[in-house]
Formats: sequence, C-alpha cells, structure tokens
Amino acid sequence: MEHSVKERLQSLAMGLVDSTVAVLPRAVPSDAALRNCKIISHRGEHDNTTVLENTAKAFALARSAGVWGIECDIRWTRDNVPIICHDEDTERVFGQKRVIVETSFEQLRREFPDIPTLAELIDAFAPACHLMLEIKAFNPECLTQQQDILKSQLARLQPGRDYHFLALDPDLFDLVSFCPPAALLPVAETNVAALSQISLERGYCGLAGHFLLLGRQVQQRHEAAGQRIGVGFPRSRNSLFRELGRPVEWIFSNDAVKLQSILDQYCPKA
Repeated sequence: MEHSVKERLQSLAMGLVDSTVAVLPRAVPSDAALRNCKIISHRGEHDNTTVLENTAKAFALARSAGVWGIECDIRWTRDNVPIICHDEDTERVFGQKRVIVETSFEQLRREFPDIPTLAELIDAFAPACHLMLEIKAFNPECLTQQQDILKSQLARLQPGRDYHFLALDPDLFDLVSFCPPAALLPVAETNVAALSQISLERGYCGLAGHFLLLGRQVQQRHEAAGQRIGVGFPRSRNSLFRELGRPVEWIFSNDAVKLQSILDQYCPKA
C-alpha cells in the first residue's frame, strides 16, 4: 500500500511539474539535437487499465511507434528465473498479491501469464529496441548463479550498444559485475550529488533522474568526463524541447509514443 501511494504521489508531482513547463514556449531544438534524441519507453506504453506496464503488449506498442528504447525492471522468482516486474509483488498491477521472490516461475506463469521473462523480452525486442534493464533486487546467496543466468541470456548482445543496466542503488551492480562500468547507469531520486560523485569515481555510463533534478551543472560535469545524462519524465512538446535544447540525448518517458510522434514531426528527414 505504501508503495502504491508513493507511486501515485510521484506521478501527480511529475504531472504538475510537466504541466507548468508545458506552458512555457520553447524554440525548436537544433537538427543535431533532434537527430540524436533517443526516446525510452518507461515500462512500455501502458495505462495499467487496458495495457499493463512491463508486459509484451506495452513494449510492442512502443516498438511499433518507432521508440528507440524500452525500460523495464528485473526481479527473480523463487527458483531463480529473471522476470520483468517493477514491484516486489503483483498486487498493484494485477490485483492479486504474490511476492515474486517467494513464488516459483511455474506458479507465476500460471497465475500471471502477462509477466514476461527476461529471456522472452530479449528474444522479442533485442536488438531492435535498446534495453534499459533496471535491477530491482538479487539474492546474495545465489549471486554467482544469477550472474551466470544473466550472462547466458544476454550473450548475443553487446553491453552499451544493445543494453544498459540501471539501478537506484549502485550496490545492485554487483549482480552484473561481468559488464563494463560504461554499461551501468545509476538512477538518482533526491540523492543526485551522491550518485553523481559515485558515477564519476567508478566510471559508470553517467546519471539518470528527473529533469528538474539533473540541472545544467550536473550535466556539464558528466559530459566533461565523457558520460551521458538520461532524464525523465517529459510528457509534453515543450518539456521535450526544453531537454533537447540543453541538449539531452536520453529521454525516459511514460508517454514515449506521444513524444516519438513529436520528434518524428520535427526531426529533419535524411
């Protein structure tokens, strides 16, 4: 319940912020910024009513609209199958509670067939879509086994080119120690300064976070180190143009199809 309330409050706050930014006129970004922009669909194109987040249908809607990347969340079943689910349980999205880590994959598939495995996601969408894979948790007692499973399932893809791993807590990157640091992207909430420093010290890919928190000074610091910035969650034309005017390359959004349509409208044709 607490998590659900937090999600609703965050969504409301982001909506209010974007509504404010949306009314401020923005110039059309440069051709280079438009061409370089990469929209990333946050948990796929979903409304959690007709299309549920982190499902094949949500990801397929983003891909069919030409969205560059999809962001999703990795958790582990009781029998060490990596599946795509944001929450630690199924109640918020599916209305029936099963704690993922306490449930076998067989039972999860029987009761919630719309929850894809990581392997299914890779087979269906990579490398046509860039995968932004957020690590939500892992079992330290099964660390080596879980590492081997991820390495095997991602073997045909190249880190950095085809996928990146994301985490709110950099300690979670222990699960993917087989990846180069440049394929790892910390995600800041309010701890921007701390994660920014960690990313610079460890040579990570860069930093992601809400567009209001990752100001120009943070951006310049990471760009000077050859790192990248990813911002969420623009919803409007003016919010998108604000970020491309900096310019920012990676745009995470819950409205990725809408933003992709805007980008396609203004992006210069080859």
